[in-house]
Amino acid sequence: MAAPHNLALLGAALAAAERDWPVFPVRPGDKRPAGHPERSCPGTGRCADGHRTPEQRATLDADSIRACWGLAPYNVGIATGPAGLVVVDLDLPKDADDTAPSEWAGMADGLDVFAALCERAGVRLPTETYTVRTRRGGQHLYFTAPEGKTLRSTGGTLGWKVDTRAWGGYVVGAGSLVGTGGYEVIHEAPAAPLPAWLSDLLTTRPAPAPMPLSELSARMHNATAYSTTALRGELEKVLSAREGGRNRSVYFAAYALARLIRTDDLTEATVTSELMSAGQSAGLSASECRTAIRSGLVRGGAREASAA
Repeated sequence: MAAPHNLALLGAALAAAERDWPVFPVRPGDKRPAGHPERSCPGTGRCADGHRTPEQRATLDADSIRACWGLAPYNVGIATGPAGLVVVDLDLPKDADDTAPSEWAGMADGLDVFAALCERAGVRLPTETYTVRTRRGGQHLYFTAPEGKTLRSTGGTLGWKVDTRAWGGYVVGAGSLVGTGGYEVIHEAPAAPLPAWLSDLLTTRPAPAPMPLSELSARMHNATAYSTTALRGELEKVLSAREGGRNRSVYFAAYALARLIRTDDLTEATVTSELMSAGQSAGLSASECRTAIRSGLVRGGAREASAA
């Protein structure tokens, strides 16, 4: 006979599937998907035709769910994209040093930031949707995705400690246990439609066409042709970076251009301004851009100083 916690987790998986939310197994007591990652995929079994991601493996089939959760006390992963969901993840600071950037000064956590975003939009906090308290005390607000749009998961796009899970992501479902904490439904209700203002904020804008060298040169009065070309190249890397790598692209662009600042071919103000513009056009927040640029310039400058 299955242990009580196995049965409880099986019940949680079946309950999610009954809402038409495809589920997949998450490692017992963990937040990571069960099974192998793509980097170590054997290319056999279910992956004989190519690696199958948790999003692809997620299912609504009750018999498959019973068979899977009968093997181990798996936590419940909900594939948000196939489920037609956008889940707003309101997180808490990790420790005393994890404080809000200047843009969100005075905010204690993701809930504060999200409340401020709602106030800016002139709406009240959407508290009537299906809501789960996470193991650390944060919240997952579940919304149905808008028809005709394919929204991707985001990290910090809306603000500090506010992430979203949609296509390309997942959430750990209610009933799951991680360490000494659990995921608990705190508002049992249907998932409400994603508010239009949130959908607009999460809609990826097409990256602008690369700025012609002549225009970039005109904005940089004393720059050489070499430095203008180098800056253009780094800006194109930022604008073409995929989600998940945009922050790193800004950091490495600043790191690379620090050399030209040190040789007076470019000014720090120019590099910062252009990277801020490119980073935000690519979907990063202003605070994310500033942090990445500052770190890249400091590290890049230190490298050049040590090499001199």
